Amino acid sequence: MGHEVGCDYLGNALTVDRDATRAAIDDFVGGFLCYETRAARIIAAAAADCGNCLANAYAGMIFMLLEAPGGPARASGFVANARAAAGGATRREQLNVEFVARWAANDVAGALTVGDEIADAFPRDLVIVKLHQYLNFNRGRATEMLRIAEKVLPENTDVPHMHGMIAFAYEQCHLLEEAEDAARTALKLKAKEPWAQHALAHVMLTQGRIDEGAAFLESVRVSWTDLNSFMVTHLWWHLALFYLSQGRELDALEAYDAQCWGVDKTYSQDQVGAVSLLARLELAGADVGGRWNELSEYLAGRARDTVEPFLTMQYLYGLARAGRAETDTLLSAVRERAETAPDRESWRDVALPACLGLVAYARGDFAAALRNLGAALPRLSEIGGSHAQRDLFAQIVLDAKLRSGRWDAAQQELEVRRVFDRDSVPLNRTLARVYEALERPREAARAAARAERTLKRHS
Repeated sequence: MGHEVGCDYLGNALTVDRDATRAAIDDFVGGFLCYETRAARIIAAAAADCGNCLANAYAGMIFMLLEAPGGPARASGFVANARAAAGGATRREQLNVEFVARWAANDVAGALTVGDEIADAFPRDLVIVKLHQYLNFNRGRATEMLRIAEKVLPENTDVPHMHGMIAFAYEQCHLLEEAEDAARTALKLKAKEPWAQHALAHVMLTQGRIDEGAAFLESVRVSWTDLNSFMVTHLWWHLALFYLSQGRELDALEAYDAQCWGVDKTYSQDQVGAVSLLARLELAGADVGGRWNELSEYLAGRARDTVEPFLTMQYLYGLARAGRAETDTLLSAVRERAETAPDRESWRDVALPACLGLVAYARGDFAAALRNLGAALPRLSEIGGSHAQRDLFAQIVLDAKLRSGRWDAAQQELEVRRVFDRDSVPLNRTLARVYEALERPREAARAAARAERTLKRHS
């Protein structure tokens, strides 16, 4: 049985006997909040010290964050060790065990309740605050992400990651000025705060500050060292979105090949980021060559993966776009989940019609794509993902309208989009095509000229 020895770097009391375990706990806490690879050191430390409660709870969390069907089973041994050691642990450590145990048992609501209890009693336990945000993000509950951050902010004003966490919560609540202020506060405290960089990129994308956003990310990318695969690939994903708006298709393709795809091709977030960027490249008019086929080789292993609907939709689109037989296998798994899962409502009413629409679009049935995916769009926030990530599905619906010759509907949507991204090359090129079809030559020429001006600025 361990005994209380000191604190982690945030000041939370620890029960630990071994210096190596204590160091690994600090690596996990700091690495998790910083999105650094050192967080994974907790797995070996927990395996070597199965009697340490918190180390084993943290190792269980790592496996749950894999977002894979086998995650709970891989976490279970560590959770069992943590439970066995909990008698000699602090109350905070015991509650951490309860949090991960409920999460692993698919009792997300229960885990969130425990998370609130931890935040109330131990507001410097930012691992739990971060996970609380993560679980609510996956359920589309942005206001809950903000509430938990606001609850603990007064006790964590000195922690840059805290300001990064609340910045992203503000952004997801469409409170963009507050988001930018919080992100800049984080970056003043620590220039290498990737989640704050990420939140600021979201703000700039949403406000159409495309050139500023690209310049900002290019200025801070020197700090993208020692990051885990999700964070480094996702930051590059955001930079590639700015490149696409600027008409820099080759730069976006290079970002896909060299940075967004290939860090960890087995990981869920790397895979969906690749699907999303490749789809956007095609929607912008880029020739992506054989990249769908190569990507689908890794997606094939997701043929029955319905851990998170937001992820499943993108696995499915990638498989369908590559013409893989696994498409129908995964679609059947989604149908089954929609009928039998405890959270069947979100699967039945949102994920299933969205999936049907994505497959229809990939197979060229644009009427079915509009009928199914279009019906799901208003509720997509319920199944997670950020505004920027979910915009892919809106773009697919828009492209289905274009391919169906629904020019008036497309014109309306494109002009609304142009309010937030006035000089976008792909958007204005598409508008020019729409206005030509609508026999509006003056508007077509203006749209084409806007695209050309942007291209010249970035040539």
